[in-house]
Amino acid sequence: MAIEQYANLVRRLCLVHLKNQADCEDIFQTVFMKYVLSTAAFQDEEHEKAWFIRVTINACKDLLRSFFRSHTVSLDELVDLPANAAEDSREVLGAVLDLPEKYRDVVYLHYYEGYTAPEIGQIMKKNVNTVYSLLTRSKKMLREKLGGEGDE
Repeated sequence: MAIEQYANLVRRLCLVHLKNQADCEDIFQTVFMKYVLSTAAFQDEEHEKAWFIRVTINACKDLLRSFFRSHTVSLDELVDLPANAAEDSREVLGAVLDLPEKYRDVVYLHYYEGYTAPEIGQIMKKNVNTVYSLLTRSKKMLREKLGGEGDE
């Protein structure tokens, strides 16, 4: 069932974008309602997963742009969620969440979901070279923020 298969993916994407559990639950419901009402015919499981990623990101963006969204939530609330995570992990997560949205999306999809640059390009409808540039720039920003040295 789709909910069992994609629930964690949708929730994580929502948390990365919204940084608020209540808004995440709203978007979660919206995404799965769109899925139930959708007449889309998926070619395979990867196509279906890409659909969930695209719809979730778009729903998050719509909520963030909405006229009624006038408050923000501190990143500290999200960073504190994984209580059993190591301090370094929370610091890295905080740094990723501080990235501008266009960088945050590609970093999340590449490092947390395991997508390649060409796959991210298809999902986000961006040129593959643009994805590579965004990944390179985001690594540089994270390295500066976290105090890392050299290339990996």
